[in-house]
Amino acid sequence: MTFSVSDALVARLVEWGIARIYGFPGDGVNGVMGAMNRAKSEIEFVQVAHEELAGLAATAHAKFTGELGVCISTGGPGAIHLLNGLYDAKLDHQPVLAIVGQQALAGAGGSEQQEINLLPLLQDVSEYAEMIMKPEQLRHVIDRAIRIALGNHCVACIIIPHDVQREEYETPKHESSMQHSSVGYTAPRVVPHREDLRRAADVLNAGKKVAIIVGAGALGATDEVIAVADMLGAGVAKSLLGKAAVPDDLPFVTGSVGWLGTRASNEMMKECDTLFMIGSSFPYTEFLPEEGQARGVQIDIAPRNLALRHPMEVALVGDSAETLTELLPLLNAKRERDQSWREHIEASVIASRAEEVRKARASAPPLNPQLPLYELSARLPDGCIITSDSSSVVMWAARHLQLKRGMKMSVSGGLATMGSAVPYALAAKFAYPDRVVIATSGDGCMQMSGNSALLDVVKHWRKWSDPRLIVLVLNNRDLNYVTWEQRVMEGEPKFEESQRLPDFPFARYAELLGLRGIRVDSPEGVGPAWDEALASDRPVVIEAWVNADVPTVPPTLTKKLAEQLARALDEGDPDADAVRAQLAQQEIEEEVGA
Repeated sequence: MTFSVSDALVARLVEWGIARIYGFPGDGVNGVMGAMNRAKSEIEFVQVAHEELAGLAATAHAKFTGELGVCISTGGPGAIHLLNGLYDAKLDHQPVLAIVGQQALAGAGGSEQQEINLLPLLQDVSEYAEMIMKPEQLRHVIDRAIRIALGNHCVACIIIPHDVQREEYETPKHESSMQHSSVGYTAPRVVPHREDLRRAADVLNAGKKVAIIVGAGALGATDEVIAVADMLGAGVAKSLLGKAAVPDDLPFVTGSVGWLGTRASNEMMKECDTLFMIGSSFPYTEFLPEEGQARGVQIDIAPRNLALRHPMEVALVGDSAETLTELLPLLNAKRERDQSWREHIEASVIASRAEEVRKARASAPPLNPQLPLYELSARLPDGCIITSDSSSVVMWAARHLQLKRGMKMSVSGGLATMGSAVPYALAAKFAYPDRVVIATSGDGCMQMSGNSALLDVVKHWRKWSDPRLIVLVLNNRDLNYVTWEQRVMEGEPKFEESQRLPDFPFARYAELLGLRGIRVDSPEGVGPAWDEALASDRPVVIEAWVNADVPTVPPTLTKKLAEQLARALDEGDPDADAVRAQLAQQEIEEEVGA
């Protein structure tokens, strides 16, 4: 058998150290599938139920491992399906390589079935998109795509037509227009100039009320963030993608910030005189200090993220850990500082957490949606990995899950796409088969694509050394997060025709698939459900039958938002009375003077 272009493609990926590819087959990539089969002892193909899930899984692999995520699809509809997962990678700055098939070059331009113009389709989502039309192109296109994806934290796409896949591979000749590339990439050490570090230190040293926000860019800088926070006597808030950057059991960590945030975090933003953003492009500017209130310092590896949300006095391009290490000796020790700010932060954290406990335990028949996340928090296994979907569940996960050192958590951040929790969990289990993985989702996300992703769990779970993958589904028969956005952001009552969902039996569906299903519809059943799931010998779906009227809003609302919510309830919201009762139970307040 000849060594084909497809064989050379797979061999080159193996040279780059790629161990796994997520995808769905099709005639447009049949040549590559044949090569994958021949090389299956060297590289693993993970079949998923839909190309979108492949893109999301590749993104999650990159997030949880720091390695390149790789996915593959046929052309036409497969490439279109793949896009959502690729945009998730683009907006969260993750290195992902997509390999996409195309109809044969020989028929190009002849309206072949499934023939679409893939280059412009993929050029927006990727920083490098190229079609392989000659065997001699293969090597340098792969090498360049991978190096760009890793170096720029971005998406790269390779398009390979069906007939080219089957051609005999030829190495580039030593002549004009032939490229001679090689594998290998090592990330550089990126640190700011010394004088810029000194300017940043001067601003931070002058601050009496320093507030730190950390994001995904600080995930590898845990010790450095803690040391700097201690030196400055600062509080540390976390964006959603940075939730695992610092442990929640530190007394000065205020938790999530913004719409999903805690009272302690949001109040710290209002009271600070200095803002220090580390590895975060936190988008909710209304929750940052007002312009003129606080001086600003920011660290980010990408210049495009600097001084974007708040007018930063010093904006540093650099790796978070490396930059903080260089900055630390320039900071004044906290013993030389007034400790009242740190003491205030720690008292605020205690009060905020007590408030969150009251809210989680408040009556909301049949079940308060916060309680499953609150009860999970104390049971989180060491080293576990948590994923969360873009639904109301992410608010309760952000506020109630108290992560310890060594745990991981991620969501679809910039894109906030629905249906990411289960494919993220699948990728986490393949990357770390010995760790417990917990996906938290809503009924809308599961009905959209999560139920299909459960089929992938069924196919693959016996490969994992620890079979525990637990999916929590909050079933409230409502597209709940959007319902609350309609009320609060638009001043519109709930539109039942757009928001109502059928009651899908998630626990019974799990049992039908050969997994374990647990249905919970009372507060007393929540703790035992988690205990049973964490002791299971196979993946588990916990279906929590929860109340839809618990508000997914910040602890306090501006006057404008409060007025819009009141108008929505007064103008025919079908659940107005129940919502008003829960607003009182949840202690939602209107900001004074806002």
